[in-house]
Amino acid sequence: MSSSDIFIGETIGTAILILLGGGVCAAVTLKASKARNAGWLAITFGWGFAVLTAVYTSAPLSGAHLNPAVTVALAIKDNDWTNVPTYFAGQLLGAMIGATLVWVAYYGQFHAHLTDKEIVGGPGAQATAAKAVEAQEKGAGPVLGVFSTGPEVRVVWQNLATEIIGTVVLVLAILTQGLNDKGNGLGTLGALVTALVVVSIGLSLGGPTGYAINPARDLGPRIVHALLPLPNKGGSDWGYAWIPVVGPLIGGAIAAGIYNVAFA
Repeated sequence: MSSSDIFIGETIGTAILILLGGGVCAAVTLKASKARNAGWLAITFGWGFAVLTAVYTSAPLSGAHLNPAVTVALAIKDNDWTNVPTYFAGQLLGAMIGATLVWVAYYGQFHAHLTDKEIVGGPGAQATAAKAVEAQEKGAGPVLGVFSTGPEVRVVWQNLATEIIGTVVLVLAILTQGLNDKGNGLGTLGALVTALVVVSIGLSLGGPTGYAINPARDLGPRIVHALLPLPNKGGSDWGYAWIPVVGPLIGGAIAAGIYNVAFA
């Protein structure tokens, strides 16, 4: 595949991934959304279906990495780093486009949410306002969770370890798809299997950090959050931002090492 195909495929695929994944977060979070408070199950399955749609759409062009951790793992596995910068560029651009489209689709809901006194503080909303102040002190604005991830309990080593562990599970499942295809046919359903793995990771390991397991998925939308003209949006929590980037990259490298030792 050509560099242009890779860039276009990764841009389109990652944009779809973030549009649908960030979209379900917006649907569950924003006050004027019909799906508000739909819960963690809605988010995990929404992200799983987002992966399914994005992979099916972009696979013919780029092979549907959609995740720098996957790209790094495949480069280590195959000892070929030629197209890694192209994959990274498409993934980051696509993630930013997808996050911007979430803002467009939920423009009215963002405005209603961020101008509501129960959300941003005001008379009669002391408890909610106190939570908002606490979040602001930690650097996370009230709608940052629509765009990127954050920990429920800030313990750096644990947050990093959680992202590494989740990414190892994801990437190892992706790397072994080719073997499964030769052995029992599961690889022909690679997109569906990967989507279900993402759902499983979200249900089992997503509670501590929100399971970024993808540097572009977290960094691109976080940049968009910082740039968008959202009222009362608060901070983008840049102090935490390195964890969902570094953790998945380490996890992808570890998964490639496990694959080369145990499966290659």
